[in-house]
Amino acid sequence: MTLLVAMTHRAGDLTLDVQFEAGPGVTALFGRSGAGKTTIVNAVAGLLRPDHAEISLNGTVFNSARTCLAPHKRRVGYVFQDARLFPHLTVAQNLDYATRFGAKPKVRDNIIEMLDIAGLLARRPASLSGGERQRVALGRALLAAPELLLMDEPLAALDGPRKAEILPYLERLKSEAAVPILYVSHAVDEVARLADHMVLLLGGQIVRQGPLFDVMADPAAIPLLGVREAGAVLRGTVVKHGADGLSTLQLAAGPVQLLGVLAPVGAEIRLRVLAQDVLLSLERPTGLSAQNILPVTVTSIRTGDGPGAAIALNAEGDALLSRVTARAVSSMGLHQGQQLFAILKATSVAQSAISAQPG
Repeated sequence: MTLLVAMTHRAGDLTLDVQFEAGPGVTALFGRSGAGKTTIVNAVAGLLRPDHAEISLNGTVFNSARTCLAPHKRRVGYVFQDARLFPHLTVAQNLDYATRFGAKPKVRDNIIEMLDIAGLLARRPASLSGGERQRVALGRALLAAPELLLMDEPLAALDGPRKAEILPYLERLKSEAAVPILYVSHAVDEVARLADHMVLLLGGQIVRQGPLFDVMADPAAIPLLGVREAGAVLRGTVVKHGADGLSTLQLAAGPVQLLGVLAPVGAEIRLRVLAQDVLLSLERPTGLSAQNILPVTVTSIRTGDGPGAAIALNAEGDALLSRVTARAVSSMGLHQGQQLFAILKATSVAQSAISAQPG
């Protein structure tokens, strides 16, 4: 299924003018507060009528010059930042409310198992943790048998531990539910773990869109992502776990050894590598404590008004990003097409930056 969105809308000081499509998997709308992310999902849900819009899902027209389909006819599930459960109903009753719109008993059982909420069914929302409430809200949205799932900052109200608790369920949902997801967030770590495609928004305009792995490693995206958050997302396979706590992962450019890998041998993983943690060398270094050395090719160099520079790298087909000083660019004579070696310390990649991808 494919969601097609082309809309313009004026809301206060914001003039929104966007055009994109969201196919299977997770499409992330990323941007700072006020960029227009929630306005877009509300328009898709039918909660807001844009000034001008052409919105359709798999051929069904939601909005056009002549049409504005009512929200209840759009077959769209919506998970908000706050769970919005019915406080006077139990978890089971909240879920059953949604089943009136389409889900069969077997589907209900599968969703309860997938989200691990069987033990919560007799409880009321007030007795649940934030993460538990969001899992129930997600289950309720899925039980309405949606053809598209909208998620507007679903983890923003959760603290670190609760956020870590629910992310694996979202990864499993992506793998098993087979429902395209439009995911709104301004948290780079969430997007890096969940998204397949990424739409970067600034002031109501799309400044970059495409596959997640390409957008995250684009030096032009650094101003939006933030200097400390910018970095590439790589794919790899867990090869082995060492007795010393180091695990070997096979990337396209070669093996790397990292700490804190919990996924089993053979698992496919995503690895987020921050640009500030990637060092560059003109020759293969020796005598270093860092053991992860990958051959790379410079694809582009972006300098700004400050002392920093972003170097886009090709690591045997994987896009990698390094942030160095402009002085280093000059002294090393860095240029497009140059062969270099990227160095990554095993301790520089946080455990939270390594995630197994459900099969």
